Amino acid sequence: MKPELISWLLEGDPSIRWQVQRDLLNSSPTKYESERRKIAKEGWGARLLALQDSSGTWGGGIYGPKWISTTYTMLTLRLLGLPVNNPQAKRACKIFLTEGMYTDGGINFFSYSWKFSETCVTGMILALLAYFRYPDEYVHSIASYLINQQMSDGGWNCESYKGATHASFHTTISVLEGLFEYECLFPEKKKLISQVRARGHEFLLAHRLYKSHRTGKVFDPKMTTMPFPPRWKYDFIRALDYFQACNAPRDELMSDAIELLLTKQKKDRTWTMNSGMSGLKYFDLEKAGQPSRWNTLRALRILRWWNAS
Repeated sequence: MKPELISWLLEGDPSIRWQVQRDLLNSSPTKYESERRKIAKEGWGARLLALQDSSGTWGGGIYGPKWISTTYTMLTLRLLGLPVNNPQAKRACKIFLTEGMYTDGGINFFSYSWKFSETCVTGMILALLAYFRYPDEYVHSIASYLINQQMSDGGWNCESYKGATHASFHTTISVLEGLFEYECLFPEKKKLISQVRARGHEFLLAHRLYKSHRTGKVFDPKMTTMPFPPRWKYDFIRALDYFQACNAPRDELMSDAIELLLTKQKKDRTWTMNSGMSGLKYFDLEKAGQPSRWNTLRALRILRWWNAS
């Protein structure tokens, strides 16, 4: 990590700066938390928070319209690292439970058309509730629902109620992120949750993070791109960043994904934003085809974890 690369990263948004300090520079919590608090006051985080309406939602809806609704705005704020005690985020969390609690224990924003909770959405909402430390006992019900939805191959699929027998990359990563945040919030649940997550890891590892376990070919070319934010969609760097975040042990079944990451590095040592934010959006975080602080930060901390394992 050349000094000029770190300097370039530190010229970015507060959401970039605090994570560089934490993940790449080993700064003290006092320093990076001070930087983190700026997210609510300036830059991308402040701009998104300013768009919350008087009812506590974004975009006029909870899950739709994509991608400006409350769910997807909150997912972005979580990735930015908005402090967990933010009152606007807490207000949104209350809405998620008020409007989404369903009889089967999960989250269902579509009860008018769905007879079951949607597993992918439930995973995303658990990540938000746990990350923002929302104090409601229903959080345990949501985690139990997800545990019970785990499939025989170790992953999850929101289409299981329709007869799907193979897990989905998209659903699995959302559930794993949610369960990891839950485990962090409730360390007394670590033994159970870590076992459940380990089975989910096995599913992704069996696919080398982005390949068919039957043919060894790329499962979906879109999974080899590096968008940000990922929204509900799976891609290889999202998976790698999850593994580094939970400090998973190095596994050679990840090596193909690491090699793919390395091939995407440019001569100036940065990584680009190779696909922009499509669909409805409030504003671009970064522009497609340009050097990306988000992807460079994510790539560097992944490689740091990989090389240290």
